[in-house]
Amino acid sequence: MAVTPSNMLPLGTRAPDFTLPDVVSGQSYTLKPGQPTVIVFMCNHCPFVQHILPKLIEVTEAYQKKGVNFIAINSNDIKNYPEDAPDKMKTLAKLKNFNFPYLFDETQETAYLYQAACTPDFYLFDKNLSCVYRGRFDSSTPGNGEPLTGLDLCNAMDSLLANKKLDDNQHPSMGCNIKWVE
Repeated sequence: MAVTPSNMLPLGTRAPDFTLPDVVSGQSYTLKPGQPTVIVFMCNHCPFVQHILPKLIEVTEAYQKKGVNFIAINSNDIKNYPEDAPDKMKTLAKLKNFNFPYLFDETQETAYLYQAACTPDFYLFDKNLSCVYRGRFDSSTPGNGEPLTGLDLCNAMDSLLANKKLDDNQHPSMGCNIKWVE
């Protein structure tokens, strides 16, 4: 598997608007200001996503209670990667009891707007939807032996919630490349 780093959207970038379908509810989901928001580009089949998924669900539950909104977006080409199709996304979301919307970006326009490059690829926006963090969940990847903690993302959320300056030394996420439609 080829490992791809995230593109590191410039800090301060306003979150691009989108309206995408939630595969579980079938409802359209639109990004709204008003609370800190984490957007993660992910998919079903990526081993990097599968590696962090249990801890990601735990982190989302803890931080939703603190007022952080979480959104997952899958932008992969489903013709060549059918395991990432909306019906399979819905199955995974229900199986793992996702506590966040899992949106499908069929046109891949949202991934392009966010400069998403890999799965998982994390972005944290403040209540005004200005990017304050982008990068990795933590230093753990499949097979590297590092503990799975979510520390990088959690430290960023903690700083944001405490109105403290976030560390500008942010590490890119690493994972499978987004599967672009050719």
